Amino acid sequence: MHAWPAPLVPSLPGQGPALSLHDTATGGVRLTAPGPIAQIYVCGITPYDATHMGHAATYVAFDLVQRVWLDAGHEVHYVQNITDVDDPLLARALETGDDWVALGDRETQLFREDMTALQVMPPRHYIGAVESIPAVIRYIHQLQAAGAVYDLEGDLYFRVNSDPGFGSIAGLTPERMIEIFAERGGDPDRAGKEHPLDCLLWLLERPGDPSWESPFGRGRPGWHIECSAIALDHLVAPIDVQGGGSDLAFPHHEMGAAEAQVATGTSPFARHYTHAAMVRLDGEKMSKSRGNLVFVSKLRAAGIDSAAVRLAILAHHYRVDWDWTSDGLGEAQSRLASWRLALQSTSPAPADHVLAEVRARLADDLDAPGALTAIDRWAEATHARASAPAASDEGSAVLIRDLANALLGVLI
Repeated sequence: MHAWPAPLVPSLPGQGPALSLHDTATGGVRLTAPGPIAQIYVCGITPYDATHMGHAATYVAFDLVQRVWLDAGHEVHYVQNITDVDDPLLARALETGDDWVALGDRETQLFREDMTALQVMPPRHYIGAVESIPAVIRYIHQLQAAGAVYDLEGDLYFRVNSDPGFGSIAGLTPERMIEIFAERGGDPDRAGKEHPLDCLLWLLERPGDPSWESPFGRGRPGWHIECSAIALDHLVAPIDVQGGGSDLAFPHHEMGAAEAQVATGTSPFARHYTHAAMVRLDGEKMSKSRGNLVFVSKLRAAGIDSAAVRLAILAHHYRVDWDWTSDGLGEAQSRLASWRLALQSTSPAPADHVLAEVRARLADDLDAPGALTAIDRWAEATHARASAPAASDEGSAVLIRDLANALLGVLI
């Protein structure tokens, strides 16, 4: 699976500070401490309804993580999956009459185009669930050797309690875990399971479903083992950050981490479990059933500058649920116009302090709104010089343009 083209990232003077991030498992903001190579795994989309604003906000947030690490002098190894076979994709194909492969390919390409437009840096490895099947099989064998697998009518299940730390990421009660598991693709009520939260590793072939050969019989992988296998094949545990939307903390990240920890004997799987908040539309949760999904591609087709879309996302802290509104987009367009006008000034305001402030804001748990405000103040100071001419600070406009691009991913 190929990703999308990498944007050009300008070099900035000096070096940025170390990044602190919120960790769901501990409930606090902690310093990340990667070595020369920072490792991050971010869960990708199931390719239908791509790319809605919730997707976009998540990948912009973790794009900031990459940019801050790069600015701090790290090399970044970023891995992302794409769940190109799963029940929701198959259900959508059945609903629309599409071939599931064609549907997945079409939506994946649309996702690539949207990420390119939003200046999101691509992963080093972009791996589909289908191409990960050989790795899934290997890790299931390792889990079997650890005594963490059982067979139920040909389906293979992972014993979640084989990991002593299971439940420590999301911090939910057993009752709440079972409730959410049922809501998010799990089967806690299936008869014959040893524990309601045990999760599928390998689903035996069902009539009409796609399937692949394996030592366990024809079938396909479960959702969580897909990400565990891809991460472990391309990164070295413990990785620095496991990321995704807040709806993935449980069950996906909890179960995937447990599988990885039991398979490798290494704990924790990740030093930080970091989650991006949900995006609503005018106060209502976005969903296909409500018909209120906002798509990046439709905004682009309507002539909306992708830089304004990214600015509208960055105006909200990544950990706070927020609403996509026409007013918010309008404010982003006005901000973009103000910045661009300031760059054209013949006497721009000094900007060295802006670089330091933007770096500090982003290093503090990705405070993008604070970073935007720092550039706003520079633009306002520059506009004020039009009526009260002052000595020009040569190079400040170039610095602002470069830092907005390199640290925020905004082309101005």
